[in-house]
Amino acid sequence: MEADELLVLVAGGDQKAFEDLYGLVSGPVFGLVRRVVRDPAQSEEVAQEVLLELWRSAGRYDPGRGSALSWVLTLAHRRAVDRVRSARAAGERELRMARRSNGPAFDQVAEEVEAGLEREWVRRCLDRLTALQRQSVTLAYYDGYTYREVAERLSLPLGTVKTRMRDGLTRLRDCLGGVA
Repeated sequence: MEADELLVLVAGGDQKAFEDLYGLVSGPVFGLVRRVVRDPAQSEEVAQEVLLELWRSAGRYDPGRGSALSWVLTLAHRRAVDRVRSARAAGERELRMARRSNGPAFDQVAEEVEAGLEREWVRRCLDRLTALQRQSVTLAYYDGYTYREVAERLSLPLGTVKTRMRDGLTRLRDCLGGVA
C-alpha cells in the first residue's frame, strides 16, 4: 500500500495501517528533522512528536492537496523549525538574564565614595589617639599581629599592650560615634 492510502486508513483509527505508515515515513521524517535540528537526541524527540501528531491528526490530510509523504514531511519540517526557534529563544532569554544578573547589584561609584569617606573618618580618629595607642592598634588591626606579637615587637609587657589597645579602641569607638 502507498502512504496516501495508509494515511486515509490511519485517519479511521487503523493501527495496522499506522504501523505500515510508520515504517514508510519514519526514516524520511527523522532525516529531515536531523538536518534542521542537528542534535541527535532532540531530533529523535521531535521525530517522535511528529509521528504522534500524525496519528492524532491524520484526519486533516487532504489527498487533493498533495501526497501523504509531502504532508508528513511538512509536519516534520514545521515541528523541527519550531524546536530550533524555541531553543534559540530560550538561549537568548538565558543570555539576557545572565547579563542582567552580572551587573552590579549596587551603585559602585556610591560604594567607593562611601568607603573612601569611611577610611578618611577612621584616619582622623586614629590621629586623635596617642602615638602609643595608634601604634598598638595599627600593628594589631592593620598589620594583623596578635596582642602577644605586638607586645614582643614593641618590647612591652602584654598587659601594657592590652591596656593601650583597650583605651585606644574605646577612643576610636567614641570618635566614630559607636558605629565601629
